[in-house]
Amino acid sequence: MPTNPRYFALTLVALTVLTAGCAKKKVAVKTPPPPPPAPMAAPAPEKPAPAAVASNPSPAPAAERPGYPDAVTRARIDELLARIEDAYFDYDQHTLRPDAIQALESDSAELRDILKDYPDYKLTIEGHCDERGSAEYNMALGEARAEAAKSYLTGVGIPAGQLGLVSYGKEKPACEEHDEACWQKNRRVHIVAVAQK
Repeated sequence: MPTNPRYFALTLVALTVLTAGCAKKKVAVKTPPPPPPAPMAAPAPEKPAPAAVASNPSPAPAAERPGYPDAVTRARIDELLARIEDAYFDYDQHTLRPDAIQALESDSAELRDILKDYPDYKLTIEGHCDERGSAEYNMALGEARAEAAKSYLTGVGIPAGQLGLVSYGKEKPACEEHDEACWQKNRRVHIVAVAQK
């Protein structure tokens, strides 16, 4: 082997280069930055608890307003209104007689329980009079009779805002004879449901 220092230095440099070239290089891995935080979504509105399903449910129309009963419940209200008899009054009076209170009392508790769940559902109390007296006087008397019935019904818990009043005076008689038996049938209040708009 030659001992030339130059040869030795070249060999040493070559070995160093070869060794360095064969050594595993650690490559610096650049980690990507974390993704930007997602924008906060607005919280979803809470869904109301599902309503109790009636024994004979019917699909509610899409345009139905909240607070308005479905067809099954409206049918039950109509049934109750049909069973509540007209309340009758004495001549020239607007004070509820015991038989009038009994007529209004009939099924009013169930009606109250239904109506409180449907604030948009309204009833109208119609006041009527017999043919005697002027039209103006009978309009005022019919209104006083309707007010007396409303006062009773709000007293049993039906919300006042769901009870409207109208007086027909002597304009819509139930009977057209000209005697006391007929006049008694005309001195009354009658309760009807307000038609849905």
